[in-house]
Amino acid sequence: MPGTSPIENLLASREILVTCGPGGVGKTTTAAALGALAASRLGGRVLVLTVDPARRLADALGLKGIGNEVTEVPAAVFAEAGAPLVGSLSAAMLDTKKSWDDLIARHAPDEETRDRILANPLYQSLTGRFIQSHDYIAMERLYELHATGEWDLIVVDTPPTRNALDFLDAPNRMADFFSSRLLRWLIAPARSGLVNFASKPFTQIADRILGTEFLGDISEFFISMQSMYGGFIERANAVARLMADDRTSFLVVSSSEAVPLREAEFFAEQLAQRDLDLGAVILNKVLPESLTDPAAARSAAALEEGAGRLAGRLATDLKLDEQAVERVLATVAESYTDFAVVAHREASARERLPTQGAPLLTVQRMEGDVADLTGLLEIGRALLAPSP
Repeated sequence: MPGTSPIENLLASREILVTCGPGGVGKTTTAAALGALAASRLGGRVLVLTVDPARRLADALGLKGIGNEVTEVPAAVFAEAGAPLVGSLSAAMLDTKKSWDDLIARHAPDEETRDRILANPLYQSLTGRFIQSHDYIAMERLYELHATGEWDLIVVDTPPTRNALDFLDAPNRMADFFSSRLLRWLIAPARSGLVNFASKPFTQIADRILGTEFLGDISEFFISMQSMYGGFIERANAVARLMADDRTSFLVVSSSEAVPLREAEFFAEQLAQRDLDLGAVILNKVLPESLTDPAAARSAAALEEGAGRLAGRLATDLKLDEQAVERVLATVAESYTDFAVVAHREASARERLPTQGAPLLTVQRMEGDVADLTGLLEIGRALLAPSP
């Protein structure tokens, strides 16, 4: 779209935007801001899906809570923020246990198998941990929501960077597991009612440590799940294809600090290695460009040098203590100089940051936390503006 900003192009042309990056840099807030921006400017049905356990999203969107079920943001929230609403905005947050239960209920071949799996003690205790189940079920949930065709745009908020790599790799790992020789080896003795020579040492040790009942739960669980293996592999492969599709882009979110920037660079490289599209790199909490203005730096230096003389005049005119005024002026000058040093470092780091050819967008540091839709839309407008 000629004449539009890079972020607006992405919002208009993609069906899935995945925000990823280190923790503590405003990634969840950025995802919500992008959803609000799309709903207020471009129309269509927009969904923000968070797989991060943080629940800040609900407060910022004016919702009492966000759960596994999709909840629409009331139009009144946009009206209160003085913003147009040309589409709709909804939000959901992954509930790992409920999502697994729903998945089993949908794809079990019959009610008996469904009930047997859901009642299995191993399933009940491990659905939050089994084979990185949180990451896999997040991808399943995204795939399910996208497949409905109900949403024009889904903005996904992922866990912090290196966990987000698990999020990306989970479908392939699940497919590999269900087609592995290890799984066949685990369930073969139980299916045949025999313990072969190779598995006997393992089962004897495990029996002493875990107990026969636990081993029985394992065997029953995997045997019950076997009827669904093909479906798991098929959907895992479909999810992997969706992530690599032209309709999907990734947004790496970071701050300008050294450690988060290294994480952002690492993730951008990982996306390139996986042939996944990097739509943009977004840097939050950036200091104002004015702090790098040479004229402002000269003014700060002059203020620091002449603080004593200026304090004398101001103290007389304002009837204030001269030493107190001098301390305030010197502190202002010193603070500006300190912030300017950080701002120059940030600017230098941005220039060196490899973005794999994707646009680099910045959002200036804001006072306080973003707690409502007005703040989210302010971040959205910042992303539309040219970067320094």
